[in-house]
Amino acid sequence: MLDRRDRPTLSTFSASLERALTPAAPSATPSAVPAFDRSHTDDLIAYLQSSPSPFHAVAEAAARLEKAGFRQVEETAAWDAAFGGRYLIRGGALIAWYVPEGATPATGFRIVGAHTDSPNLRVKPIPDTGTDGWRQVAVEIYGGVPLNTWLDRDLGLSGRLALRDGSVVLVRIDEALLRVPQLAIHLDRSVNDALTLDRQRHLTPIWGLGDVHEGSLISYVAAAAGVTAADVVGWDLMVHDVQPPSYLGRDRELLAAPRLDNLLSVHAGTAALAAAAAGGTLDHIAVLAAFDHEENGSESDTGAQGPLLGNVLDRSVFARGGTLEDRARALAGTICLSSDMGHAVHPNYSERHEPGHHPMPNGGPILKVNVNNRYATNATGRAVFAAACEKAGVPWQSFVSNNSVPCGTTIGPITAARLGIATVDCGVAALSMHSARELCGADDPFLLASALKAFLES
Repeated sequence: MLDRRDRPTLSTFSASLERALTPAAPSATPSAVPAFDRSHTDDLIAYLQSSPSPFHAVAEAAARLEKAGFRQVEETAAWDAAFGGRYLIRGGALIAWYVPEGATPATGFRIVGAHTDSPNLRVKPIPDTGTDGWRQVAVEIYGGVPLNTWLDRDLGLSGRLALRDGSVVLVRIDEALLRVPQLAIHLDRSVNDALTLDRQRHLTPIWGLGDVHEGSLISYVAAAAGVTAADVVGWDLMVHDVQPPSYLGRDRELLAAPRLDNLLSVHAGTAALAAAAAGGTLDHIAVLAAFDHEENGSESDTGAQGPLLGNVLDRSVFARGGTLEDRARALAGTICLSSDMGHAVHPNYSERHEPGHHPMPNGGPILKVNVNNRYATNATGRAVFAAACEKAGVPWQSFVSNNSVPCGTTIGPITAARLGIATVDCGVAALSMHSARELCGADDPFLLASALKAFLES
């Protein structure tokens, strides 16, 4: 690992992301990494605020890529062989790529993989419900949700509406519209001994008083989207915490925010791709693959289990006049960094962590390892990751699970197996993963983006 004092400024980052590091005295602990200008993290906060749903996340990422000179392509159109930046959107997924001048059909890819979805509560097909004079919204639990973290929070609503004419509109309501109320301690004296929440009965948000009227929620949401309720024929709606992200701690060295898992990586990958494309030094094709549905298994047309990324890589090869032989050569020369959040050591539960591996906030990106292939990293992947961090001048840490605690997984093993490409799992260390609000180091988003940029340029 590099000394944390030896970190250069990334002069090729765009003005909104460029930052200058401040020299600091030597420190022996990762948590004391010297603080520096946090314009990148400020930009992450703005991105999180603009991205309450996967559909908003890809729209915002696309807008940033457009400003960097990328242009959208349609899956149903023929693709040309032009060099430069392209992207496509399918639902809550985005694939973006930059083909440098001189790339041949057999040129390999450098891929940053991430996902746009986060665990939350999602609106059911018949949403209007209620009892005892309360108006409520029927929701379904999406992904691995720590249920108690959604109690007593002011919640908004966001997602997309499908209209009768075949069009789709995004909608976001950032006001305090919903709330899942906790039962008072006077009515459950054992709550501090063992909180038990019934997933069907105890997680239904309230949104007012009065009788239940079918269609009232969708009428409200349609009005917020500027369309008529009669034109709405389908929806993918979810709740989100309306409390904005905030810096935290005595020295404001921590970031508390919703959806860090995994919009932090999507934001870092978007910034890294735009910066690498602007640098003009690429000798591989740089790719960002931001998938949906990672939190429930990736088995969808917009998830990593589907053919979306493979189709894009194939069409890129064939658009440049390539053959199946060229495709095989290109994939053989391809590497993917799967970037997703990982666990920082928890000060109140340190026994749950592997004793020799205690990643800390602001200690730099983490390399995730699991010998049972829950993560895709191997020895050669470790070398790739270490080289990228060294080139970027950022420190890095290793993460492995305690043998007594089951290990999660990512899109990394899926991508490696589906495409047959070398894949490495990395990310940023955080506390409270999957909670309505998560916590990470305020410097780590920039350190990750720096490493991803260096990888794309390798």
